[in-house]
Amino acid sequence: MCSIYWMNMDFSNLPCRLACSVLALGVGVAAAAAAATPVPVYGYDIVHAYPHDTQAFTEGLFYLNGFLYESTGLEGHSSIRKERLESGQVLQQIQVPAQYFGEGIVNWKDHLIALTWKAQMGFVYDLASFRLQSQFSYPGEGWGLTQNGRWIIMSDGTSELRYLDPQTLQETGRLQVTYQGTPLRYLNELEWVKGEIYANVWQTNRIVRIDPDSGKVVGVINLNGLLRRSDEVEGQTDVLNGIAYDPKGDRLFVTGKNWPKLFEIRLHPQRTPADSPR
Repeated sequence: MCSIYWMNMDFSNLPCRLACSVLALGVGVAAAAAAATPVPVYGYDIVHAYPHDTQAFTEGLFYLNGFLYESTGLEGHSSIRKERLESGQVLQQIQVPAQYFGEGIVNWKDHLIALTWKAQMGFVYDLASFRLQSQFSYPGEGWGLTQNGRWIIMSDGTSELRYLDPQTLQETGRLQVTYQGTPLRYLNELEWVKGEIYANVWQTNRIVRIDPDSGKVVGVINLNGLLRRSDEVEGQTDVLNGIAYDPKGDRLFVTGKNWPKLFEIRLHPQRTPADSPR
């Protein structure tokens, strides 16, 4: 017996092979229509530019209670910092042990959770004192972190986002991220913004907006030209990476590795065809 329903249509009276062919055709048409639907592209206006430490190889960033928290990478140079937004002044800092390459960070209640790149090791600190409280392990690489009030969300450089239990920090599931039906790799620093996951796409000037239910990219933010060439330092200025959001003030902040500035930006629709994030 073959009973197949698709789009509220009953094919149960058709021979099974024919019904499956009809279903496959319908799915193919639906997939083609979805792929043909352009993904909105957003440009930006700079609201304000703030100082940023050019020695900070930015890996993680979030905003909380009036302050920025930033993690930096590279073995022997990784750190976690609490900073004053307006001046870039570092108010509090700890060095990550020299053998680790620091990656994404996120707050959870009175904790600060931090990843490392290839060591398969993460750390939990007291948010107020930066005192190390515990550590945890995970398979594969660690890249970015954010949270949605229920889960910790982690990137690992692939097209999948991991959901972690915030109490145990053990993986509970994964979300496949796709751009027009194709898996999108190199998802890096993350931020939860108004019910969407924002993710830097490594080695590009793009941030993608991800539907957390479907994993589909529902918007691409084009940040070409954000940092002027005159502000770049040869051999030092690296790629865009770092997203923070202030929900109370509805302010979006972005920066990059070793950038001299951190920008508050406002998004607007871009009047050009859809631009691939890859």
